[in-house]
Amino acid sequence: MLVIVAPGQGAQTPGFLSPWLELDGVADRLRGWSEVAGLDLVRAGTEADAEEIKDTAVAQPLLVAAGLVTARALFPDENAARGLVGAVAGHSVGEITAAAGAGVLSAHDALTFVRERSLAMAEAAAATETGMLALLGGDAEEVAAKLAEHGLTAANNNGGGQIVAAGTLPQLDALREDPPAGSRLVALKVAGAFHTSHMAPGVERLAKLAPTLTVADPEVAYVSNQDGQVVASGAEVLSRLVSQVSNPVRWDLCMETLQQLGATAVIELAPAGTLTGLVKRNLKGVATLALKTPADLDKARALVAEHGGQEQEQA
Repeated sequence: MLVIVAPGQGAQTPGFLSPWLELDGVADRLRGWSEVAGLDLVRAGTEADAEEIKDTAVAQPLLVAAGLVTARALFPDENAARGLVGAVAGHSVGEITAAAGAGVLSAHDALTFVRERSLAMAEAAAATETGMLALLGGDAEEVAAKLAEHGLTAANNNGGGQIVAAGTLPQLDALREDPPAGSRLVALKVAGAFHTSHMAPGVERLAKLAPTLTVADPEVAYVSNQDGQVVASGAEVLSRLVSQVSNPVRWDLCMETLQQLGATAVIELAPAGTLTGLVKRNLKGVATLALKTPADLDKARALVAEHGGQEQEQA
């Protein structure tokens, strides 16, 4: 069973979209979406530096647009694609890309939603200086206790002993000075404490936008960050996209569900690499491919031919 996944904020790197612009129609599509996204997507994906694309208001629309154009390059016929893909999932903002891939939202509405999400989260992040740190390794109970001691939230559980802590910059500095035994700390390229109570104002803002969007029920299994469950209702998917802004990402549970569904291959949309790395470590025997540039398309098509169209098992 073939699974398509979309990465979250922090996966972006300067110029990562440049090779994709060599494909016919990609630049025009991005220019058309730029007006909806409120952002020059071509420039952001090719010329902007690391600091600029770290900005939440830039990073999030850029990531969703990148996922949509690379998915279109792999699957020119969207209807045929939904007969080949068994499940979709995204990490944080990647859930919006996944929702569009599953047919829940149109590309236009996905970009409308992510524009509002990015502005709301950037505004919430500006209210207090906050950030995120990945903790790799260490005893799970000790990590949880240390985060609680410093007033931090486990904003992401990425499986395999990778927890992302989020909170104020002084709280994160205190954790750096007093880390859990056996944990390695890595700063993330994000500008706020996402998926925590610091983002509550963003939830309110998105809740006002949601009724103006058109949703349909997913045409493939949509696996939610909230609890790793398959969500069959388009309205429920949208509701979860709204609330997820201030709630932890449970990518560990998403991977468990993908395994239960019978996943045999996972392709990650650009800017790819983060999620396939997690899948490799946690789902042994599952084929993976990071779709980083058009040079990866032939290998991706081979995986689609080998694994696409198989029925998923019941989770």
